Amino acid sequence: MIVRRSAMELEKLRRSGLLVYRILQDLKAMVVEGISTQELERAAERMISDAGAKPAFKGYRTQAANTKFPYVLCTSVNEEIVHGMPSSKRKLKAGDIVSLDTGVLLDGYYGDSAITVGVGELNDSVKRLLKITEESLELAIDRVRAGNRLFDVCGTVEKHVVSNGFSVVREFVGHGIGTSLHEEPQIPNYVDRKGENPRLKPGMVLAIEPMVNAGKPDAEVLSDSWTAVAKDGSYSAHFEHMVAVTDNGPWVLTRP
Repeated sequence: MIVRRSAMELEKLRRSGLLVYRILQDLKAMVVEGISTQELERAAERMISDAGAKPAFKGYRTQAANTKFPYVLCTSVNEEIVHGMPSSKRKLKAGDIVSLDTGVLLDGYYGDSAITVGVGELNDSVKRLLKITEESLELAIDRVRAGNRLFDVCGTVEKHVVSNGFSVVREFVGHGIGTSLHEEPQIPNYVDRKGENPRLKPGMVLAIEPMVNAGKPDAEVLSDSWTAVAKDGSYSAHFEHMVAVTDNGPWVLTRP
């Protein structure tokens, strides 16, 4: 069942979304050569606590992983697609990219967003990967309009990514969000002809998150049961925003 949120609920989701935005912007400023992903984790945990919120990811369990995620932040470096685990041993190097993905629970409502950040100077092909991935998200956001269908959003990501020579990860998808972190509908970054294609209505809230590989789309999960990587070792980028459907068009809840 897809839940449509009231104006009051959307304001609460907005508060959660803006908190995640501020955390990610502070973390982005910390991404420099030599910092460990564990240092980013500690900073994120402190910021969430100081805001009076709870981490959305820490302790989260999925059937596939069959174990609780132990961190508040996902730090996915280079070929890691999503759910990378912070580590004091993983120090960022010039030329790396790192996806920073975090979520909060504030006043009963969730916020969830992700950005991919480069370390130092990136080569042109990696810059282009980040650019196209972020563009695909912005184009998809523009399709979040009452009367459109979900596949209008999904297909927009797929078309932009594939037409620019990159590939969409198919094993992981976006999701509805509200009083639970993951709600209906599932939001693939491609048109899944076997999936549901609901019409978008005011009050729906979508967490849209393109995950794009520079090489082939195939993914695999490492032995830690969480970290997903590109099978061919190619770099992967990930951006995410929470977007509400309104009578006046898309409302991005995870940025000012």
